[in-house]
Amino acid sequence: MELRDIEIFLTLAEELHFGRTAERLHVSGARVSQAIKKQERSIGAELFARDSRNVRLTPIGEQLRDDLRVVHQGLTQSLARARLAARGKTGTLRVSLFPANIQELRRYFETFRTRHPQWDLRLRMSAYADPFGQLRNGEADILVTWPAVHEPDLTVGPTLFSEPRALAVDHEHPLARWSTVTLEEMSDFQHVSVNPSPDYWMDHYVPQHTPRGRFIDRGAVVNNIEEIFMTVGMQDAVALFPVHVARYYPRPDIAYLPVKGLELLSYSLVWRTESENEMIRSFARVVRDLGPLPD
Repeated sequence: MELRDIEIFLTLAEELHFGRTAERLHVSGARVSQAIKKQERSIGAELFARDSRNVRLTPIGEQLRDDLRVVHQGLTQSLARARLAARGKTGTLRVSLFPANIQELRRYFETFRTRHPQWDLRLRMSAYADPFGQLRNGEADILVTWPAVHEPDLTVGPTLFSEPRALAVDHEHPLARWSTVTLEEMSDFQHVSVNPSPDYWMDHYVPQHTPRGRFIDRGAVVNNIEEIFMTVGMQDAVALFPVHVARYYPRPDIAYLPVKGLELLSYSLVWRTESENEMIRSFARVVRDLGPLPD
């Protein structure tokens, strides 16, 4: 099995969706289907059970996923170490981010690179579903997210910034002409949600109840920011964002309303406690030394 075919299989095993797998790997849907069919012919059994609505791993597919994860991780790490050595680097710090204001956070990344030229730094946007999974499966060393993290195996580090919230609505939505909005007012409409993710973690981002006890429906499940905008643009839901999203994603079909009466949303470093190393400690030190972004 070629390395690319292994990547396709493992990505599909994670996404359980041919279209998202193709998009994530920047290949065609036909390429994904061909790779899976080739693997199934070689093994002599189905790896995925699929129908018109769902894709799921078969027991043989689950076994292969578990075995190949270890092999793939070892191969990619070996190749990465060889590439780093060729460039005179001794390690790579991988930072996964939920916030989109990368330009405003550059001072942390540039300071880290200046202080530690022996290490490489790679950034990626976080996957919405299973937010802490990327730390636990080794895809990321540090996660930047709101610090409502109550996981016994994770450490919460220093804060990078704190911001007010804005509500994204379709430009023809009943709220679009309002100048501000409160939790009570936005509770009349369905909000987006991420699945799977810890309920308490989402509660910090979109509370389940307003201060007066009204229920806030988080029924529209999304997987990425483009799906959020599509859902909002169809008036199927509204979406809370940190206010910087209005600067980084201005859209003619979306209106952003300042939210009153909701606490600031902070973003901090989070890492797996057992995986803490000198690179992680050094990046956390940079954030502490520079302090959070000004309000």
